Parts: sequence; C-alpha cells; structure tokens
Amino acid sequence: MILANAFCLFFFLDETLRSLASPSSLQGSELRGWRPQVDCVRANELCAAESNCSSRYRTLRQCLAGRDRNTMLANKECQAALEVLQESPLYDCRCKRGMKKELQCLQIYWSIHLGLTEGEEFYEASPYEPVTSRLSDIFRLASIFSGTGADPVVSAKSNHCLDAAKACNLNDNCKKLRSSYISICNREISPTERCNRRKCHKALRQFFDRVPSEYTYRMLFCSCQDQACAERRRQTILPSCSYEEKEKPNCLDLRSLCRTDHLCRSRLADFHANCRASYRTITSCPADNYQACLGSYAGMIGFDMTPNYVDSSPTGIVVSPWCNCRGSGNMEEECEKFLRDFTENPCLRNAIQAFGNGTDVNMSPKGPSFPATQAPRVEKTPSLPDDLSDSTSLGTSVITTCTSIQEQGLKTNNSKELSMCFTETHDKYQPWE
Repeated sequence: MILANAFCLFFFLDETLRSLASPSSLQGSELRGWRPQVDCVRANELCAAESNCSSRYRTLRQCLAGRDRNTMLANKECQAALEVLQESPLYDCRCKRGMKKELQCLQIYWSIHLGLTEGEEFYEASPYEPVTSRLSDIFRLASIFSGTGADPVVSAKSNHCLDAAKACNLNDNCKKLRSSYISICNREISPTERCNRRKCHKALRQFFDRVPSEYTYRMLFCSCQDQACAERRRQTILPSCSYEEKEKPNCLDLRSLCRTDHLCRSRLADFHANCRASYRTITSCPADNYQACLGSYAGMIGFDMTPNYVDSSPTGIVVSPWCNCRGSGNMEEECEKFLRDFTENPCLRNAIQAFGNGTDVNMSPKGPSFPATQAPRVEKTPSLPDDLSDSTSLGTSVITTCTSIQEQGLKTNNSKELSMCFTETHDKYQPWE
C-alpha cells in the first residue's frame, strides 16, 4: 500500500513537472525559446500568411515612420502591434552575412528591433546569426604560408603580406576582385578629388564578402617582422581612398552616420557582439571565438566605419576607424570608450596575432600578446605596392617602402529617418548580385 501511494505521488509530480515545462504553459519571452529561428525574409513571409501578424506589422511600420520610440509607444495601437509581433517569428529572426537578400533581411530585422530599444544604445545586438565555426584549419594554412615552424632565419626574412598577395594571385576569383578594387581605389577623378570613395568602398565590400577568408585574412592579418611588411599590410585596403580624409570627424558623429544605414549599423553591431573584450575567457574574446571577431572586423571594411591599422608598427597592433574624440563635450567619456573598443581591444589584438602566428585557442599560443602601443609613424605611401600587371602604375617611393620590384616578381545617403520600404535600390550601400 505504501509502495503504491509512493508510486502515485511520483507519477503525479512527474506529470506536473512535464506540464510546467511544456511550451503551452510558457508565456511571453519564455515561449519564444521553443520557436525555431528563421531568417527575417522567411519570417516576414510567415507573418504575411497570418492575417493578425501581417496587419500588426503594417501598423508598426507606420508607427515607426519618422517617430522616436517614446512617441510611438504613447500610441496604444502602436504598443499593441509591438506586443503582438514580439510573439511572432519576426522577433527572433536573424540574417546571414552575404545572403542573397541581406539588405531586405536587415531592414525587416531593424523594423522590429528599433522599436524595442530605449533610445540609442551603446552596444546593439547583432542581427546576424552567431558564428560557431573556428579558424583552426585556416590558421594552419596561415602558418604554412607565413613560415611559422620553418627555419627562423628564413621566416624572419620573409614578407608574409607579400606572400599572401602572391597566394591571392594564384586564385582567379581573388586576383580578379583584388585587381578591381585596386584599380578603382587608385583612379584619380580630378586634381581636387583623390578617387571615387563610394565606388572604392563597394569594390572592397565585394572583395571581402566574395573571396574566401583563407585569402582575405592572410592579406589583412599577416604577421610582420619589419616596417616594410607592416606598411604593405596597412596599405591592403588602399587607405588614401577608402580610409583617410582631410579631417577626422568625431567618433560619435561617425557612429551616428553609420547607424542611419541598415548595413553599416548591422556590421558595427556585429563587431561589438563578437569583438567586445571579455575578461571571463582565455582569449578575451566572447566564447573564445577568434573567427567571429576577425570576420566581424573584416565585415566593416567598405563602410563609413571602415577600420585600419593606424601605423606601420610590425608588433604594436593598433587599429581604429578614421575619427577622434575632439569636440565631444559632455559625451567625451562615451566617445573614448567607443574608440578604445578598437584601439585598445585585447580580443581583436589577440585574434589578429593568433591568425598571423597560425595559432588557435586550442593550440597553446607561444607567448603573451603584445601590448597595444603605437610605434613612430613612417611616411605613408600613396598606393598599395602590387605585383598585378593590370593595376595602375606605382611610384618608386611605394616600391622602396614595401618591397623591391625583384622581390615582387613583376613580369612587365544620410537620411536619419528609418526607411520601411524594403527595396535595395534606396540604400546607400548596394549589395551585389
């Protein structure tokens, strides 16, 4: 009898716990944990097929047009629409970088999430699916091409960034797209206009989004033993056109400009999500994932927030957008914090060094990372030294700074309102077919 009662009690408790854990018993944000995540284009299609969701979504888009969050939420109809959509697939949807309808996907994502934020947040959640893969295989390739593990004397004399450029030229797609952006970014428009910056940025985005990372990362994150190599690395993105301007804007103004565009805003949010320094991990990177950080950094190249190496120091790695914190007023502390996420970021610095050394978090890096110190500047060169026969001609000062001809082996829009029209033709940064 006692045994039977104990069994009944156990059965009752088991059924109770099962009912409490079932999706039907969960409310609000808990329910969303049981819903499979889809990309925002697909989520939009699912919402359109459901009358209540589609009508609420149309309402929210109208609510967001030209209004800030507080004004929008003062309207009960707007607030009700937002609450309904939080229970739809649109709330959990994410995008894939480089997907065919990336811009449309991001527009849908921000149409929901801009209504959820309290004003302008310092760090925004990334609209992209999280990166779970690692760079171990690519690190090993980088180790082979950079000479890590080879004769130290030979490795010290190698220009690993030049080796990376030569490797790119052996791949038809890499060579074609690299030739394209070098030609475009070096093309002078007039005596007063150095180049067409917009076209240069687009060509760079095509290169970093279309070419496999085993080629692009080797050029962007190659390890250097001397200033000639480091200068070639700094010149990878043709900074005189894509990066530098006559004056440096304020970093918070540059951030605000970036956030008026769906693509730039998304790439910046992704960088913060994957490169924000964490003191709870071995590498200082979120989830100890170097690949996620390096991919997010490369993803910002070709936008207003384009980062680059600030000098030609071979060891003291410091990167930054082209901006400073002058004129920040009472926002100076926030501006300096934003800038330090680039210039003094141990996660990003460790990831760059790990790639150049061919090491991953599970490979026992050979030594501590270098401190983020700046070396004296060397004279900047006007364009990238290149071993491509179809690039524009280069001055002798460029070849002297980076490498000799023999070493190269030469053979002879700012709208501040959220646009809810999901058409790619109205965005400042056009994706490519």
